[in-house]
Parts: sequence; C-alpha cells; structure tokens
Amino acid sequence: MLVVFIRYSVISFILLLSFPVHSQNFTSSNLPIVIIETDRSTSTGKPQEIPDNPKILASMKIIFRSNGSRNALTDQSDPTLLNYNGRIRIEIRGSTSQVLEKKPYSLTTYKSDEKTLNNVSLLGMPEENDWILNSLAFDSSLIRDYLSYDLSREMGQYASRGRYCEVLVNGDYKGLYVLMEKLKLDDKRINMAEMKSTDYAGREVTGGYIVKSDKPNGDPIAWSMPTSIGNSTDFIFDKPNPFEIIGSQANYIRSQFQSLADVTSRNNSSIENGFPSIIDVPSFVDFMLMNEIAANVDAYQFSTYYHKDRQGKLRAGPIWDFNLTYGNDLVFWGLNRSFTNVWQFNNGDNVGPKYWLELYNNPVFKCYLSKRWNQLIKPNAPLNFNVITKRMDSIVSLISEATVREQQRWRRVGNHQMHISNMKSWLKNRIDWMSSNINSNVTCAIPAIPKLVISQINYHPKPFETISAEKLEFIEITNTADATVNLTGIYFKELGVSYQFPVNATVGPKQKLYLAGDSIVFSQIYGLPPFGQFSRNLSNDSEKLVLADAFGNVIDSVVYSDINPWPTAADGNGSFLQLKDLSLDNSIASSWVPSTNYCKATPSKPIAINQSFCLNEKANPISATATSGYSLLWFETNTISGAGSKTPPNPITSSVGSKDYYVSQINQLGCESDRAKITASVIDCSTVDVIELKSNPNPATSYFTITNSNLFKIDVQVYNSTGKLVEQFNDLQPQSSIQIGHHYGAGLYYIKASGNARIIFKKMIRL
Repeated sequence: MLVVFIRYSVISFILLLSFPVHSQNFTSSNLPIVIIETDRSTSTGKPQEIPDNPKILASMKIIFRSNGSRNALTDQSDPTLLNYNGRIRIEIRGSTSQVLEKKPYSLTTYKSDEKTLNNVSLLGMPEENDWILNSLAFDSSLIRDYLSYDLSREMGQYASRGRYCEVLVNGDYKGLYVLMEKLKLDDKRINMAEMKSTDYAGREVTGGYIVKSDKPNGDPIAWSMPTSIGNSTDFIFDKPNPFEIIGSQANYIRSQFQSLADVTSRNNSSIENGFPSIIDVPSFVDFMLMNEIAANVDAYQFSTYYHKDRQGKLRAGPIWDFNLTYGNDLVFWGLNRSFTNVWQFNNGDNVGPKYWLELYNNPVFKCYLSKRWNQLIKPNAPLNFNVITKRMDSIVSLISEATVREQQRWRRVGNHQMHISNMKSWLKNRIDWMSSNINSNVTCAIPAIPKLVISQINYHPKPFETISAEKLEFIEITNTADATVNLTGIYFKELGVSYQFPVNATVGPKQKLYLAGDSIVFSQIYGLPPFGQFSRNLSNDSEKLVLADAFGNVIDSVVYSDINPWPTAADGNGSFLQLKDLSLDNSIASSWVPSTNYCKATPSKPIAINQSFCLNEKANPISATATSGYSLLWFETNTISGAGSKTPPNPITSSVGSKDYYVSQINQLGCESDRAKITASVIDCSTVDVIELKSNPNPATSYFTITNSNLFKIDVQVYNSTGKLVEQFNDLQPQSSIQIGHHYGAGLYYIKASGNARIIFKKMIRL
C-alpha cells in the first residue's frame, strides 16, 4: 500500500512541474490527422473545453489518404480524403495520466441526430462506436503501449488495435496519439455474449463478463482478494456495468475467482476439478509472459482484465496500460520498479492475488509456461529479441517525423533514439534473465492428443418453416481412432462458440457426436439427440473453431469462411460444410464440400401390412402406420427415380389381382427411411363362404390378440357372459390385428365378427 500512497501523494508534485509548450506550424503528416472541434458554449460562444466527465458534443474529421501518401490539413475540405467526418461525444479519460498537460481522450461516434450510435471503421479497424485517443503518457519512447498490444496479437491473443495519428483540438496541435479500440464486448473485440438482466440462472448466468483488478476511480469495489504480501487486490465489474449487475450474476463470477484461489492454494492441477477446469490455461500463460517480458509495474494489481464467455472458461486479458514497462517507471516520483531481474508477481509490490504466484509454483502450470516461453523466443517468433527490435525500428521509423513535433510541443521526448537504444538493451537483459529463471529444462508430461476431427459445420443454415436459422446450427466431431476417447475437459478455446465437455464424457471408436445450437430443435429436425448444446451462435461469415484439451493443447482447428475458395453454398443457401474425407486437412478450404444430406439418423420403417379389397367395391386408400412425428411418403415403384406422394393410393378394384405399393417415413427435412412393401389384393368376395377369426392366447391372463385373417374388412363386437356389449371395433382391416382385454375382468367373453354378409362367434376366457 506504500507504493500506492506515494503515487497519489505526489500527484500534487507533478502539477507543479512546468512543461513549456509551444505552438506548431503544423500543415501535413505521413500519419492520419484527427481534427476535433467541440461545440461552442451557449454562454461564451467559444469552443467548449473537454471535461473529465461527462462527454460533450463535438465534430471530428480524420484525414487519411489510403494510398499511403501524405495527409494535409487542406485535405479536410475533400470528402474523398476523409476517413471520418461526423459527430462524436468526447471526454478526458485515464487516472494518473490526467494530471499531465497532454490529455488522453475517450470518444464515441454518433450519427447526425446526435443520439444514435454510429458504428464505423476508423483507419481500417473493425466497425464500432467507442474509441480512445491514447496520449502515450509517461512514455518518452512513445511506443510501449503500441508495441505491447502488437506483440500480444502476434501471440494469438486479442489486444486493442490502434493507429498512430496526429491530433488537433479546436485548432490546437496536441501532438502524437494512438487512436485505439476501447476494450468492450463486440464480435471483433472481446467476442462474448452480452449479459442481460434476464440472464440470472442456468447457462445464461455463466457469461459473458469483463472484470478488472484496478483502482476504483468512482466505481464500487465488487470484492477483494488477498495477495502474497499481506495486502489485497480490488476487483471491479466492467461488464455488466457495476451499477446494473444483478446479484446472481455478481455471485457467479465472484465464485469463479474464489474457486480459482481455492484450487491453486491446494496445488490442484486435475482436469476434473483443478485449475484447468476453471481457467483457459493458454490465456493465463500468455498474459503472464507478456506482462513479465515487459516488467509491467502495474500488472496483476491494476489495469488487469479478465473475461469469461457463456459456458466458457475464465480467461486472463486483454493486456492493458503498458506505459510503465521495459524499464520505464515514474522515476521523478521516486519509483523504480520495472527491473530485468525480478518476477512482477513476486516483487513485493504490485503482486496481485495469490493465485498468480501459486500458478507459477504449480509444476504443471510452470511446464506450460516454460514450453510457451521457449516457443515464443525462437527465431521469427513474436518474443524473439531480434523480432521485437525489428518491430521497434519499424514503429520508430513510422513516427519519426511526428516525434520531432511531439518534442517541440511538449518537451517530454528528449533524445528519442537514446530511449529506444536503452529500451533494447533492457529488453535483451530481461529476455536472458527470464530464459535462465523460467526453468527451461523442466520436464513435464503433455497429454496425448486425441484423434478428434471437426467434420461438419452448419454455420449458416437456411430457415426451416417457422424455425430460425440459428436454432438449426450444429457441429459434427468424429473420433477417427480405434479406441474410445475420454472427453473430460475438452473445450472450444477461442471466443465465439463456447462448449466444454463434461467430466467422464466419452465418444466411441469411429463414432460421431453432434453439438447443437438448440438441442430440442436438433432432435426434432435431424432425428437424433445431440451430445450437447453450445452457447451463442456460429458466425455467418467466418469463425475460428479450435478444439483443445483441458490445458489448451490444440486437437483440431478450422477457420471457415463464407467466401471462395470455401463452398459458398453453405452460406445460407440450404447446405452445410462437409469434410470430404476424414484423412484430409480440414484447415484447407478444398477439403470441404457443401452437403444437403441432413439425414443424421434414418427414420425406422413404417408398419405396413398386406391388404385386400373386394371386387367392384369402392376402395379405401391403402393404409400404413407412421411413427409419431413422421409422415408417410407413397411410391408406385421401388426405384430411386420414382415420384413419391403424401397421398395414399386407392387400388383399382375392377379386376381380380394384386399390385405392390411402397411406403416410407420422412422427417421434417424430408429424410426418407427404407421403403416398406404393401401388396394390395383384389378378390371376388362373393365366393368367400367363411369368416376366419384368430385369437391368441386363449385363455388369456392379460389381453387377447384378435386377427382378421380374411381378405375383407370386418366389424368386431365383444360381449360378456351376460350378453352385455363391452367393446366394439369397426372396419378391422384384412390381415390386421387388435389387442383387447387389458381392462377386462376375469371371465367368459364372446366375440362376434361380421363381414361380407357373414357372421361368426368365438368364445374367449380371461383368467
């Protein structure tokens, strides 16, 4: 707590520092130019000063020649050269950085009505409405945030995208900034489900959340957790809003952190109930490595984000606020904590909750940390020293012109090349120290990767009748091995679609399983129950599906797309993606074909009984019995080309003879069962002198089976021993049976059968 006290006690000191600022004769730049004009005050008629809170209305133009040529202030009158020209609301943002003369800003883009949010793509970044102008506070190198977020994305983790630009506010040149994405829920940012007040139970309450360890700055502290040095770390809700989150949601996400602290304190690395069952191990590993290579003085305690999608695991990140890194600390405040030779989670300062240290000390977690580190520092890998320094040189070259103006305006850059050189030297020492101390020779058992293949993807179904497309989505996974696979802990590790297999779930050798967007609809439409139901929906354009084991080891990975060379027929046109052959590389578009064979399980055959009709008698339609939920399809022939009809045929009774008909069952998508054959016979009933009636068993203990053995229909009446009619059946079809007697008491019964102008009686005994 001493460090925090020092930080706040000396804010007044920095206010006393005098940074001489100088006007600029700024006319053009190799970077985009952002021009902001706040609305004028109704009382003074002058442009309003941008406040800390709330956001005020302003107009913004972004001059950007996409061909890479220079951007000039005079370009602002040419609409073709404006990347944005519209309304915004803007405020000062940040905490400690606000005390500097050069302010950071938060802005939201609006449509011309000034009420409707305007999702736009700024400088090539995905469309959104919330943005940040990062002032690069306390960083004379001007590259630490930008470089770190860049490296994190290269490692495969989402980090805020940004573009360097030069900014003018109300005609005042403000210097070099990075226009960045604000961290928020969005399918192109932190891609998670957005919580609603109705998401209070079941799988809906499981996500998505964004939580941060940070200074409150006006937000309520949700809970605190002890650190390893005796103080505590405060947690704050980011999404849902801390003033809107409901009790069951707050309790659920807090329980995830408490469970993590519990299992790490017991050194539990079990995939059934240890830390791998709670956290996405790769995100925690990458978060730790990125903060440690930079020796981020705020890591773990402040500006530390976590997120959890619906039905997904708790994830660390995205990384944030990397200005006090790579040896840079607030030295003029008497602070110097960004060292090359200590772990930030165990340096006696901002160490964060105990679970970070406990994870590091866990042999299994350390194994993955070590393996990942050694992957990342290989030649051409993201954290290789030469790779990082080349990236630094590229960034420095990009901003070199603006760096001169930044120094002229704020007098805070100094010898920029020296800062970069010192940063490189520091980085070399840091990488060497980490490599020596991360236990690169650690031996650990890595689980065998099961032979599971993503073999079908129905990412954009065509709506069926009243059923929406999203409810028809499914993913097929095939076990290509000759042995049963235990699915415990296996999950989809990328944000988007979320699903984690339950403990002790299995899939048999050469068997398939299906994960559905809606289990009930899948069963109803496709004819079999799915293995499970994933959360959220598959993207209709492109999504990365990564099936991983409990520790994040990749089992299978597919990034499908709705554009060529991927089969476009699967994009809402009634088909789905089908892997041609399980031996093919399913990461390649040519390995997939569009398929319309939705028949996951063939319906069973209908019950079909041969039927007879009397000569010259008006014929009734041929009948068969369908399973509940299916309909019948009739055929005059058994060939594939035969046209089916949902209307049962009437036999021709003008001459004696027989004809074969065929019938099958179909489900709602038209999947057909094997056809059953029915022979319809036409006889001259006038030549038949007897009625045959079979009953079995006789005597009976529970029920009688009555069979009409004739070639014509009959009526059946059942009488008890006193002659009272007990039950009656009309038009019992030829060669068909009924069961009677379930509710009869013991005793003697008489069966009367009539048909073809003949009557017989039969005696039956119920024991």
